[in-house]
Amino acid sequence: MRILYGVVGEGMGHAIRSRVVLDWLFAQGHTVEIMASSRAADFLARRFPEVHRIHGLHIIYDENRVRKSRTLWSNLRDGVAALPAQIRSYFELVQDFEPEVVISDFESWVYLYGKTHGLPVISIDNMQVLNRCKHDKDVLEGIERQFHVQRAFVKAKLPFCDQYLVTSFFFPHVFRKRTRLVPPVLRPEVIDQVSTRGDHLLVYQTSEDHDALSEVLAGCGLECRIYGLRRNLTEEQVEGNLRFRPFDERAFIADLASARAVISGGSFTVMSECVYLRKPLLSVPVGGQVEQVVNARYLEKYGYGQTTDHIDAAVLSKFLSAVPSCEEHLAAYVQDGNRVLFDTLASELSRVTAR
Repeated sequence: MRILYGVVGEGMGHAIRSRVVLDWLFAQGHTVEIMASSRAADFLARRFPEVHRIHGLHIIYDENRVRKSRTLWSNLRDGVAALPAQIRSYFELVQDFEPEVVISDFESWVYLYGKTHGLPVISIDNMQVLNRCKHDKDVLEGIERQFHVQRAFVKAKLPFCDQYLVTSFFFPHVFRKRTRLVPPVLRPEVIDQVSTRGDHLLVYQTSEDHDALSEVLAGCGLECRIYGLRRNLTEEQVEGNLRFRPFDERAFIADLASARAVISGGSFTVMSECVYLRKPLLSVPVGGQVEQVVNARYLEKYGYGQTTDHIDAAVLSKFLSAVPSCEEHLAAYVQDGNRVLFDTLASELSRVTAR
């Protein structure tokens, strides 16, 4: 089957998830052309020669918050400049490749291509949980207005797909048709790990401006293996109990699998890997990212961790005291790797192309 696959470039979680799905599609003998933007294109191009770079939306962060006005202006400026080349890329693709189905991981251009050419479109991402599920009042308390704005954006981005496969470690009520919740997509490197209970905290924070965190961690009394706070490191830097590490995927996953607990932002990928490996997580969602706040509140609601909008000594102490309780709740979580997603996707590909 010839498949056109699109990956949004904002946030590496989409690229990491898509890499796993693409590996499976190629292993099944499908022919796939990949459209991706920004960091996702860089990441996927190292693994697949079939990647075509396109322009996509991006978000500007500062002090662990989304800067909306700067983000809007940057996207308008860069998007207008990129539009002619974008259209030209798609015409070139049409000449050489005649897809039978489109799969989009929150990417709009392949979605539009599929719709304008009358092709079946399958959505695979975690964002649609905002639009296609009903959420409890306590999850949305205090963020109702922002939630409805974000839900409207998600709804408008990929409307009327033939099927929505929504990855999630929590399971709210699905109230829209053509929607199925499936467990998170996991990297094989994570699935292959044996989870152990070590004595260190794994800290993953991608905002370099989040400086106050280092001071809090220094006083916690535990070894902290920290990724992301200091970018461009070529070797580990040790300051007391703090170990600032250059990013290495295998080292990061090994530190995750052996951690006592994890401190991270609101990344759905890291969150779902913590749940799978049964690691209590203190989640600090990026300000202005409603999807991250919703995910983190479900994490706390299920007893898998806690969420906060800032970290100080009291917040960290409270979380560390709750780690044993979180471990008890996490012990009940079960996920059979990626089997559910792959079985569901195989069924959907057969169904939409047989109509």
